[in-house]
Amino acid sequence: MTSMGAPAKINLALVVGPRRSDGKHELVTVYERLQLADTLTLEPGHGIEVSGFAEDTLVAAALHHLAERAGVSPAWMITIRKRVPAAAGLGGGSSDAAAALRLANSTLPAPVPDAELYDLAARLGADVPFFLTDGPQLGAGDGTSLTPVSLPRSYSVVLVLPASETKQSTKSVYDAFDDRRGEIGFDERAAALRAALNRVSSAADLAELPKNDLARSPIAGELEQLGSFRADVSGAGPVVYGLFESRPRALQAGQALSSVGRVWVTAPAWYG
Repeated sequence: MTSMGAPAKINLALVVGPRRSDGKHELVTVYERLQLADTLTLEPGHGIEVSGFAEDTLVAAALHHLAERAGVSPAWMITIRKRVPAAAGLGGGSSDAAAALRLANSTLPAPVPDAELYDLAARLGADVPFFLTDGPQLGAGDGTSLTPVSLPRSYSVVLVLPASETKQSTKSVYDAFDDRRGEIGFDERAAALRAALNRVSSAADLAELPKNDLARSPIAGELEQLGSFRADVSGAGPVVYGLFESRPRALQAGQALSSVGRVWVTAPAWYG
């Protein structure tokens, strides 16, 4: 039996451009992993068995793809202990899939090389390859072209999942973006993101990154009033995050917003 954490992520910035010929959108984003994480446990099994999270589809798909690529009969049982809320913009399903790939690949007599594992991950979803990397990443293209970036981690993160909001499908969020011609000015916004990222030397500098192109939330303003130096929607939402210089201030903000919905206080994951 082996276990692995599957951390949540936030998009510290998300600039979205035109729809591509493959139906995906051009984008530039900054991914950061959080200490809030699911736990996956792998044991030998008969076929592919996934328990602990009835709504899973990505973990099972990841294991099928891996077995096909490796030319083996799948024989894995995965148990998921969920802590990351599903369908929230935190990449929980993608992270679970990446962790399952790593766990199962380690049991193979001839493990699939990292580059091919990355390709398998990209077939599952744009966020999945990020969870095979270490540290924050700048994502480009459809989000799967990744470049490591060095970012400060000396802050706390408040996550708010509003009880009043129903998760929209990612497709509907992108369709609404297209309908309002959100892609106009993409090149300029992408350049501004990269320039702001190059200027980051302290946590407070993250406030200068451009806001999420896909979604806005009034809760971001509430987090800022409570002391957050940056607040925004993560991914396609609906989770809103706020970054705080001190954990006590973050805990106070989380308590103040506890009536709005589910709240977590966490921090960036550490590496190395």
